[in-house]
Amino acid sequence: MATMADVARRAGVSVATVSHVLNGTRPVLPHTRQAVLDAIDELGYTPNTLARSLVTSRTRSLGLAVSAISNPYFTEILQGVEATALEQGYSLLIADPHDDPRHERKVVQLLHERRVDGLIVAPSPHPRELVSYLHRHKVPAVLLDRVVDGPANGVPRFDQVCAESAEMVARLVTHLAELGHRRIGLVAGRRGLSTTAERITGYRHGLAAAGLPHDERLVVHGDSAAAGGAQATAALLSLAAPPTALVTANNAMTIGALRALRERDLSVPGDIALCCFDDFAWADLFTPRLTAVAQPSKDLGAQAVRVLLERLAAPDRPARTVRLPCTFVHRTSCGCPEKGPDS
Repeated sequence: MATMADVARRAGVSVATVSHVLNGTRPVLPHTRQAVLDAIDELGYTPNTLARSLVTSRTRSLGLAVSAISNPYFTEILQGVEATALEQGYSLLIADPHDDPRHERKVVQLLHERRVDGLIVAPSPHPRELVSYLHRHKVPAVLLDRVVDGPANGVPRFDQVCAESAEMVARLVTHLAELGHRRIGLVAGRRGLSTTAERITGYRHGLAAAGLPHDERLVVHGDSAAAGGAQATAALLSLAAPPTALVTANNAMTIGALRALRERDLSVPGDIALCCFDDFAWADLFTPRLTAVAQPSKDLGAQAVRVLLERLAAPDRPARTVRLPCTFVHRTSCGCPEKGPDS
């Protein structure tokens, strides 16, 4: 079995240089780094990660705690996290907190006890125990998709990576208003999630920009799930003056809303227009094709890894919140003819 010394001799460098290439502990000239990597490949050298972790106090592993991994949105985030972690030489441990604060606290502790170098967490609706644990144990962490604390003196407590929600929901609302709709309903997400609050804020901003009044009865929470989306849509349709257009705040609730409309033999956009937050692979296979906001899911996952690695390299730097832009995908469920992205 090849050793690090064998790699050093083959590459014509010192053992220390091989160690720096493997551990990323010091910059190495590109041609020297490539020579080491070529030698590793030629010799079939496999680093002893256990021994290396004992020396460096690093395991080259990251923990990811994300609920609803079966949701295409989070599946794509996972793909972005995993690809970028592997690219940087890190393995990944994954746990599902099931959006339950107590279970979330347990799985985060278990990941921490596995000695991962850092954590990426999509917080539950009420993450007080999570925040307390991360803060108390000084765990390097990035909060993903959902923001749990507002800035204090302009600086958030944790690094955070999320999409720009409010602005894009406002765009959906103003678009529907431009098409003549005056009663626009919102199927909102689970209470307690920052994404829910941000999208409600965007909805209100959109109404204000269009000169439309805000009617609280037109906002119904769908619990961020398909069943809840169907129930919320049914509640909106039962109003004495139901909406003529709907905005659904995530992909699961969009499925629920479409189911509720179909059960009532209502056509989209003939009887009611529909725009949704979250695009997904089969959104353009529906009839009509769904006008949607597409989140940069894989980029969110990749960016979360990059921010976490920056945190590991500079533990004392101020925390920051990174918001990535979304894309307006203009199709036909809003009542418009087919158009391209961002048109």
